[in-house]
This record gives sequence, structure tokens and C-alpha cells, in this order.
Amino acid sequence: MTGPYRSEFPAHIADSPFQRLARLIEGQAPGAQPIDLAVGGPRHAIPEFVESTIAAHVGGFGLYPTIRGTEGFRAAVAAWLSRRYGLEDLIDPTDAILPLNGSREGLFLASQGAVSYLKKPVETPVVLVPNPGYPAYSVGGYMIGAEVVAYVPADIDGVMPDWDALDPSLLERAVAVFVGSPANPQGTCASREDWADLLARAEAHGFMVFADECYSEIYREQAGPPAGALEAAAARGSLERLVVFNSLSKRSSLPGLRCGFAAGDPAFLTDWARLRNMVGPQVPTPVQALAAEAYRDEAHVAENRRRYDVKFASAEATLGDSFERLVPPAGFCLWLDVSAFGDDAEVTRRMWVDTGVRAVPGSYLGAPMPDGSNPGVGYVRLALVQDEAATEEAMNRLANLFGSW
Repeated sequence: MTGPYRSEFPAHIADSPFQRLARLIEGQAPGAQPIDLAVGGPRHAIPEFVESTIAAHVGGFGLYPTIRGTEGFRAAVAAWLSRRYGLEDLIDPTDAILPLNGSREGLFLASQGAVSYLKKPVETPVVLVPNPGYPAYSVGGYMIGAEVVAYVPADIDGVMPDWDALDPSLLERAVAVFVGSPANPQGTCASREDWADLLARAEAHGFMVFADECYSEIYREQAGPPAGALEAAAARGSLERLVVFNSLSKRSSLPGLRCGFAAGDPAFLTDWARLRNMVGPQVPTPVQALAAEAYRDEAHVAENRRRYDVKFASAEATLGDSFERLVPPAGFCLWLDVSAFGDDAEVTRRMWVDTGVRAVPGSYLGAPMPDGSNPGVGYVRLALVQDEAATEEAMNRLANLFGSW
């Protein structure tokens, strides 16, 4: 393939972290009954209303859905956002919300939407992505021929770039800045002030802010709910240059539903809907009906948080002596600094061979920086998605392993 578009990606995203993990442990027997904490797919019971809601709307599978989605879906999302973030009438469900087949496809296509919408007169647009971060951000940027610039959060407890370390010319060429909050894998969160500062920079330099908030409802109860980008937008009274992405995969333990939303700048979303009407997958109307029901119910979400809190308490009780900064304020992942035990890929392999616990090396989730460093090196990610008993068993196995290392 010629021109600015990529037919081959850089090595760190040429394969998914899970494909690389499969090669790492291929042919090596687990040391015990396997416990998979690698893939971040929630395993909690699905909400009770799922089956009845789908059954009540099953006829909708016989119709093509529209790219804009149903009024009921958009109204339910707008109402939930308003309750969650105190937005009052900031979100108009008619033009400020689009359904997505899970947040991933939206995050992948977002950079294409930004280039189309902004029409910046630059030869090579820039897309800034967090490092470590979700691969969909980078892959979407590479697909449009952008210069993908990975940034390491300025603060170990934060998610925002070190703005002083960035060449100002990058921001002038930027079409999009992606921020994950709560961050995957670290579980760190942006403050309302962080979001306000980012939106001010977006206005000054003319780029879009794409806020990936799919872990927004999985937080430690003692830490409280993380701030959202929409709160900063509400404070300034405008959704301009902001799009927030979320889904039901984490919030409602419905990863197989493949339903989420994009909410924010109505002008951008209107332009993006034209592109999506040709290339974006629609969301079936029965799925939207179920999603609307899920966004109206908070009881199952609170129960999910309670269960994650129990599992983090188990991790703290068993691994707390071996690792500092163990429990993050949000998300469902342990981001363990295993550098004292050796190379993170080798530690991951030994965890599998010795204990049967399947995890992901941090270096597989990070990207090389210009100086050759990789901020994921020395870490291992464990997604606490199994039930409480399996999680406790995994933590006990790992405590024995690291305790005897």
C-alpha cells in the first residue's frame, strides 16, 4: 500500500497483547488448574432483566437499525449522564449521543472523524495516545496516516500528559488527544481540573478530546466516583471539542452485548454520523432497548462494585506485603511492579508455569518511547474478573510464588 496509510503497523501493535501472550506460554503446561486473569472480560452474572428485555423486543432483529439509534436509547443515556455528572440540560439526546457497538469501534474510528471534521491544514496530523493505553487509539491513528505520539502520564497517580515535555508544534498539528480515565491498566483517574485544563488546550490548539471512560463505574467505594470530562464541559457550558466514550461491558458485566455510546460535541457527532452511516456498524434495536434498561438501573452496578471491592481486599490481604500501591482507585486490574523479580515477560511465564495464573506482561501493553524506554516494562497486569473464590485462590498461589522467589 502506498501513500500515507499503513499496511503494516509498528511491532508493538502488530499483534494484540493476548496474541503475544499466547506465544509466550505456548506449549508450556500450567502449574495448576488455570485461572485466567489476562483478558479483561467481566465474569459476573448478567443482570436479571436481560432475558426478558431482549424477549420483549425480539421483533427488532427483523429490521435494519439506524446509525443514530433509537430515541429511547439516547434518552436513557442522556438521563444517566445527567444523573451521574450533574449536567442538567447540557446533553440533548437528539444530537449529542450516538450508539456504538461497544466503545472500541468508536475509539478506533474517532481519529478518522476528527480529521474529517477539523480539516486542519497540516500535511501529517498528530494523534496523542496514553502509554500504556488501549491499542484501539493507536491503530485508529495509524490507519489514517497520522503521527501517533505516545505520552506517559506526568504523574504516577494521574492520566494526563506532561504538557511541558511536548513540543508545542505537536499540539498545533494535533487532531485528537485520547485520555483513558480511569486508566487501563493503572486504574488512575483525571480530576475535574485536569479535564478543564485539557479542554482549554483543545480550544487553544484546535484538537478534539476523546475521553475513554469505560471504567467510570468500577471504582472503589471508599475512593468515590471519578470525575468525568462532561463535568468540566458543564462548568464551561459547552460540549465543543469533547466526545466521551463509554459502554456496558464493564459497568454492567455485559461484554458480549457490544453496546456503548459516544456523547458530546453535537457538531462533531453530526459530521461523524455521516461517516459512520457508511462504515460504522449499527446497533440492533433490541440491544439498544436492553442498554436503555441497564442505564436506568443502578442496583446491579453497585453490586458489581461491591464484588470488585471484595476481590481487591483479598489481593491486599495476600499480596500487600510483596507489593506497594496495590489497590487502584478505579478499574478492576492489579498493575503489579514485578521488577524486583525480573523481566516482566519472564515473570508472567513463570506465573503460568508455576501457578497456572494467566496474566499479561506490562511491556506488551506499553509502547516504546523515543528514548527506547517502555513504561510498561517491569509490570504485570492481572484483571480481577473471575469470581471471588477463584480470585482468592489465584492470589494465594501468587503470594506463595512471590514469597518464595
